[in-house]
Amino acid sequence: MAAVVTLYPTVTPPSYHRIVSPTLKIPTDTQRPIPVGLLACQRDPLLRELETSIISCTISQPASFPSVRKGKKASAPTPADQPILEVILHDTVIFPEGGGQPSDTGILETADGRTWTVTQARRHGGHAVHYVRVEQAEDGLASLTAGTNVTVTLGELDFDRRYDHMSMHTSQHLLSAVLENRLDIHTLSWSLTAAPAPCYVELARSMTTEEIFAIQSEANKLVFEGRKVHVEVQEMDDKPQPAVPVLESGRAVGKGVPNDYTGGIMRTVIIDGVDRNPCCGTHLPTLHNLQLFVIPQTETLSRSATMSARLYFLAGPRLITYLTSTHSQLTAAAATLSCGAPQVPDRTGQVVDERKRAEKRVDDLELELAKHIAGDVWQEMKSSEAALFVKHVHRTDDSVNPLGFLSAITTAFANITPAERPFVLVFSSSPSSQTSTSASVLLVFGSDEKCVKPVGDLLKGKLNVKGGGKGTRWSGKFTGVWRESREDAVVSEVLKAIST
Repeated sequence: MAAVVTLYPTVTPPSYHRIVSPTLKIPTDTQRPIPVGLLACQRDPLLRELETSIISCTISQPASFPSVRKGKKASAPTPADQPILEVILHDTVIFPEGGGQPSDTGILETADGRTWTVTQARRHGGHAVHYVRVEQAEDGLASLTAGTNVTVTLGELDFDRRYDHMSMHTSQHLLSAVLENRLDIHTLSWSLTAAPAPCYVELARSMTTEEIFAIQSEANKLVFEGRKVHVEVQEMDDKPQPAVPVLESGRAVGKGVPNDYTGGIMRTVIIDGVDRNPCCGTHLPTLHNLQLFVIPQTETLSRSATMSARLYFLAGPRLITYLTSTHSQLTAAAATLSCGAPQVPDRTGQVVDERKRAEKRVDDLELELAKHIAGDVWQEMKSSEAALFVKHVHRTDDSVNPLGFLSAITTAFANITPAERPFVLVFSSSPSSQTSTSASVLLVFGSDEKCVKPVGDLLKGKLNVKGGGKGTRWSGKFTGVWRESREDAVVSEVLKAIST
């Protein structure tokens, strides 16, 4: 991440967080939690550390211990899950999951210098609950008691993760606004995927490549202008909140305030001159350095009654990571193909064409070889005076589809063999390098099902072959090392048993 540290702004402007209700104040009573909507992480998204106090601490997940069954041989004990505590703070820089944005991770530090890992934070009603991992529940409860002063911190990796989330979340607001303002395409939902994968917005319809490029260009004009972003908060009144708009298809457009939210704060994120949108997430104070890249295609989704499309995008540090990774992959491909990066598509096409031609040549040669093997067996069968001709042919074959080749032999044999001559043939194939987990394939082929099925049943019983068949063909798989002195001998024994 060192390549993107220089992109980070260091201070949130004082004008970022604006309280527009004349009676709304940020609670100062340290015995009461500040509600979600007014948290420090939402007032100052670039703040990494905060002195605060604990309101409550309870056990969320007790440690589990491995069970030992009586009468069973003792096995290596599995590590017990570490207990988790639910901690509510007066204020926090750790964002609780919401608005499509995943939870932050972070650290709690007590006055004695001990640190505790916050694995996630969630909103319960109107409060942010921190899930803190501890070694012993009793020790954690004793150290993180109500009223204890703590420092809550976003470590280096925690802030990198937060900054990525903010970059993608703010970019989503920008992208959705431009889509709606320019093309009247509504965003139905969005997904902030795990880095470094592209995020996506789900739209009411698909888009052409020309439309995508136009939207990307329009959005990046606003980025280059460095449009400011700020947040307005106000008290929610007792009136019912406006219903979320619904399209003709029945799909809701955008998001409303969650039904279980009890914090009493209405929070609106504004991109100057572009967008106003209710949102509880953390956002960057400016579009500067958020150059947007929209992948120039949509993924169409079909549901029972509606159609929608996903449009993927990247911005901020995730875009740099994506470009770096893509360039590394392209460079590696160019080196493998012994060409320059611009020639990779053409060279790849040539390699694919050559591979297809080579596979065609292999198929033709295998068919020719199958006919040759079938001819040899037929010649041996013609010279045999046995009432029922039986034979086993074993091959060493490292091809992807050895059973297909064996089947080609039987087809070739059927084309040259008189219908009245009774026979049973067993073809088997093993890889050149074998282990206890190697798979060898077998194909039983005969003139009559009454001869084929008994052979298959005997192979199942004597070699533990897994398989089955119908009519004059039966196929199976043998697992293990196929040896001439052992498995070949068993097959010969089976054929001798049915021929006498």
